[in-house]
Amino acid sequence: MKKPLTYKDAGVNIETANKLVDRIKSLAKTSFRPEVLTDIGGFSGLFSLNTEKYKKPVLTASTDGVGTKLKIAFMMDTHHTIGIDLVAMCVNDILAQGAEPLFLLDYIATSTVQPETLEAVISGITHGCREAGCALLGGEVAEMPSFYKEDEYDLAGFVVGVVDQYKIIDGSQIESGDKLIGIASSGVHSNGYSLVRKVVFEKLNLSLHEKIEALGRTLGEELLEPTTIYVKPVRAIIAEFHVHGISHITGGGLVDNIPRILPPNSQAVIHKGSWEIPPIFPFIQEKGTISESEMLRTFNSGIGMVLVVPDEEVQHVIERLQTMHFTSYLIGEIRTRKEGDKEILFT
Repeated sequence: MKKPLTYKDAGVNIETANKLVDRIKSLAKTSFRPEVLTDIGGFSGLFSLNTEKYKKPVLTASTDGVGTKLKIAFMMDTHHTIGIDLVAMCVNDILAQGAEPLFLLDYIATSTVQPETLEAVISGITHGCREAGCALLGGEVAEMPSFYKEDEYDLAGFVVGVVDQYKIIDGSQIESGDKLIGIASSGVHSNGYSLVRKVVFEKLNLSLHEKIEALGRTLGEELLEPTTIYVKPVRAIIAEFHVHGISHITGGGLVDNIPRILPPNSQAVIHKGSWEIPPIFPFIQEKGTISESEMLRTFNSGIGMVLVVPDEEVQHVIERLQTMHFTSYLIGEIRTRKEGDKEILFT
């Protein structure tokens, strides 16, 4: 008599997945806020919104991933930082409208559950959640044999936040004469890695373990530097100053992301050379023979977040960010856009 087939025979080990859930419960709890009502492992997570904190609360949500930066994590066999990236990409997006992140859900899909690897990923996610002040409310680990390559996985995150309706930052208050403050990025963040990999692997045939003199560390260490989470400093600035617009500089760079918040007939003028560009960007540009326009539209170029503030508050905002150990620069201003002008101009 033939042995009956089981789910495990098909490549899915439910017992291993259940043990992973048990291991990550304690991690997730380190990110819990008082509003969390459930533990990890239920059919859904419950979060009791404290409506007394807001006059007219508006929920905001965003979802994102980390792109092909995952390939670098696989090659380096380093997985804790990629979870921070996931949180950053989600919470920075809702921050652009002035929202406070409340909770995050994650989705991890893999060929075979590798407990140590996925625990490292989730450790990074909980670290990022603590930094952003939001709770890891739940998630999903999907074991899908033959769908993904062995020892690889994919990540997605979904964040929910809240903002008072009268405090929503949507760019409508931006006016001519406002200034643009760029807050420094930690490097490449989580966009443009397909081009990065083409340059460093296909064109230069470099190893991630090779120390690059211009970077002061190995290529792998540089490329796995986590995306900066801007929630605490930017929310402090929102509470203390007038912020007319916020742009998260992701895929599309300064070129595509700043125009997303501009009201009609407004132009953002960016002064090249007004901020310090991390060495990874000129390294990629020179070695890849990439044009300046392509660099500006692919990468953040050293600016991870842009704040639009009144002229008279610029220096105060920059000084306040400095006290929170965030480097920032006055990188441009808003002008009235004339017919035929582009929404963004680099000078």
